[in-house]
Amino acid sequence: MRELVERGLGEHGVLGERGRARRSVTVNLRESPLSWLAARGLVTARQLAAGERLRADWERAQLSPRVTMAWDRVRVDGGSADSGDATTAQLSAKRRFDAAVAAAGPGLQDVLWRVVCAGEGLPATEKAFGWPVRAGRVVLCLALDRVAAWYGV
Repeated sequence: MRELVERGLGEHGVLGERGRARRSVTVNLRESPLSWLAARGLVTARQLAAGERLRADWERAQLSPRVTMAWDRVRVDGGSADSGDATTAQLSAKRRFDAAVAAAGPGLQDVLWRVVCAGEGLPATEKAFGWPVRAGRVVLCLALDRVAAWYGV
């Protein structure tokens, strides 16, 4: 595991009963568009740290779309599906994510979400918005600077 982390690979596991891992997934942490930009000196270390904190809050809040039905939210006893579902950490992460994105401003939220959270590359983002080539990096850097100021990075 140590050599995986040193090569930029992280291992994420799901713990089963008695704390034993049921499955593990190896993730290449250098594959994110933000890490790719940082490796080439196109974003600063401060901007990378802000983007990683935003993505961590996104993941911790479990805001990504689900592939299947969320069966854990179905209540058989007729109670509310929202009562006690989310943990305190999840709710805190959601509040931090919402506040950080709001701090970026209305014109910068979309590019932040697409590149940092959804993992979409800058060329695809620029094409989706109809922007000229290399304009996405400028807008992304502005958004990351605002998020970094909000996080206090």
